[in-house]
Amino acid sequence: MNVREPRSRAEHDGGSAEIIELREPTTAAAAAGPGPRDRRRGRRLGYALVACGLALLPWLVVLALPATATRWTAAWIGLDALEALALIGTGLLAVRASAHAAVAAGATAALLVADAWFDITTAAPGPALATALAMALALELPLATLCTALALKTSSIAGRAE
Repeated sequence: MNVREPRSRAEHDGGSAEIIELREPTTAAAAAGPGPRDRRRGRRLGYALVACGLALLPWLVVLALPATATRWTAAWIGLDALEALALIGTGLLAVRASAHAAVAAGATAALLVADAWFDITTAAPGPALATALAMALALELPLATLCTALALKTSSIAGRAE
């Protein structure tokens, strides 16, 4: 069923009644956007991502120490700094329920997966590899999964609002 709405106020107030725009009806739920429960969940997730990004900042200092990653220092610091900024940015966008959160969350997920991959493939056998695997399985990949879910959820919400 189509709803007939005038194109302008002038047409509504006595202008030509023949020029009419036809629009698809919208359901109240789609027009209202996410409910209060979804907004609270999004805010909590946003704050958690900001906390993860802030928690990553001291790690950058550890990486900068001379004995940590001698040949890869700049690469690891740069990648982890980007991850921290991406997590903080994605979290802030999620707290604000911004439509841009979907793009930021997708980019953050990609950075986290890339970091896990490079940590594992460049680690020396033994304790370094075990640490890289533990960090990938306990932190980076679960965070990437969370960011991917956020990207999919916020992109579907943004799509409904349009």
